[in-house]
Amino acid sequence: MAQVQRPLVIQSQFIRLCCPRNTRRTTGARPRHHKQLHTSTVTDNDIARLASLPLHPLTLADLVKHGRPPLTTSQLLSSSNFTLSILPARLAHRIQSLRNLPFIVVSNPHITKIHSNYIHSLSTLLPWAEREITTLEDEVKFTEVMADLVQTHANTISILARGFLEARKYISPTDVTKFLDEHLRARIGTRLIAEQHLALHFSSQPHQEVMNEIEDPGSFVGVIDTKLRPAKIVQLCESVVSEICELKYGVRPHVVINGEQEYTFAHVPVHLEYIITELLKNAFRATVESGKEREPIEVTIAPLPEELVENSNGRAAIKNRDQGNTDIASKAFTGQTSSSSSSSDEQIRPLAHSTPGVTIRIRDRGGGISPENYQHIWDYSFTTFNEDQISSTLSGGGSGSGMDALNAISGPGGDGANSLAGLGYGLPLGRAYAEYFGGGIAVQSLWGWGTDVYLSLRGVGKVVE
Repeated sequence: MAQVQRPLVIQSQFIRLCCPRNTRRTTGARPRHHKQLHTSTVTDNDIARLASLPLHPLTLADLVKHGRPPLTTSQLLSSSNFTLSILPARLAHRIQSLRNLPFIVVSNPHITKIHSNYIHSLSTLLPWAEREITTLEDEVKFTEVMADLVQTHANTISILARGFLEARKYISPTDVTKFLDEHLRARIGTRLIAEQHLALHFSSQPHQEVMNEIEDPGSFVGVIDTKLRPAKIVQLCESVVSEICELKYGVRPHVVINGEQEYTFAHVPVHLEYIITELLKNAFRATVESGKEREPIEVTIAPLPEELVENSNGRAAIKNRDQGNTDIASKAFTGQTSSSSSSSDEQIRPLAHSTPGVTIRIRDRGGGISPENYQHIWDYSFTTFNEDQISSTLSGGGSGSGMDALNAISGPGGDGANSLAGLGYGLPLGRAYAEYFGGGIAVQSLWGWGTDVYLSLRGVGKVVE
């Protein structure tokens, strides 16, 4: 299937060496490396101490503040220390949130696997804690730790999905949605921080000199494309969804792109790709199944007005809750309440004075969303599949076993082609990606006619040269 070009982190020689292909394809298996990473035993005191530290919202500006590639040695070391300063506490918060789940739920082997993965990653970071990375040799070793972290957690979403489906008799759908929305939002930041440093490492001056390779990073600053063109992403995602739709139904609706097709802004391409794929998948399916395949699906791209950014009076601020940093959902299982300190409610402006953003509207004539389904569209694990189809998914059944081919879309962050098929994670996870940096998704349905979906994304200000 066609894919949006990934930054170096996804296709680098370094990750291929650290995580051989045969081990990367083993779902749930801890990667085996060409050399052993140094680890420290993770104690309950370590977890409690790190989990007690306040977390702060992450912005796109944080990820590009070290400058444009190729980074100098000092810039690369700065990126390493920034990454090291925030990851251990984030991992500890995830471990604590999993431990707060009811015992019968966290005892599920899939959820236990995720807990073990977080313990492993924290054990590889603890030897670096309370120190500063000052040499390129240490930076290379630290980058190996980041590669291990990315690959260890590649299938977190699909493993958790199966775990909660198997434990669905012991935890309410509402509690599942609250927990997953918080946990997966936090995962977005953790993975993005690690991937950003990996990408900056491979495009840095010291690395290129050692490898004797000079590559032009183009408009990328790590995993962020500073000249991301939404129209191109829409076209690529349309190509993927159209092929699968025709395979499933024998027809494919036509997509018309209106608005500012040459507009560009700074964002994470893989996030936008996942969101657009999910929204188009829903639009294609509704359009075909309602018999309106001759009606075009309209995609309109409009720059976010600067006046809206400047006069939003805090509505564009990023909150810790938007990024899953407050642990409200997990503490509810223990009867605890989230801290009311200023750090837990901290808000920061994600936007510079003239930071651009974009609004994308996807309009279809697919009959709209029924009132009984509309109230559940943001629920994780809300699916129209029956128990037999869910069981087929849990046992590894693919589209040939009655699964919806339009759900067999590669998930973000390493999840495989059928890993989330039919499990009801697409739309709520897409909203989590949109809201993480101050954007959002709004759905307006006209039952019996069609649906308008509005996706808004915020960009990043000027990047330091």
